[in-house]
Amino acid sequence: MSDQIIEWQARIYVYDLQNCSREFGFKTDEGWEVNMVTREQKADIEKKYFPTLSAKVLPEMLAEMLDSVRIKLRQGMNKVLDTTPLGQQHCQYLVAFSPTRMRR
Repeated sequence: MSDQIIEWQARIYVYDLQNCSREFGFKTDEGWEVNMVTREQKADIEKKYFPTLSAKVLPEMLAEMLDSVRIKLRQGMNKVLDTTPLGQQHCQYLVAFSPTRMRR
């Protein structure tokens, strides 16, 4: 059941990312960087980049949802995820931003 919920949430998140891409006129070479972050990191990213898209996710589902979103976006796994730091960092959010679109 948990896997179905993660898959469903990831599908909605990717759908929202695609809509946001169209709304803000992303070019074909522009993409999203998706990361697991804490509340403070989320605020920093939102101050630095526009647009951003975030979702609050249960910590135990966060790594799996990140994997699913990256696969759906065809980014693959750029780095191996270690679930040990999750508890230490208290990551609660999945945040997507385009590194080429800095806030002015």
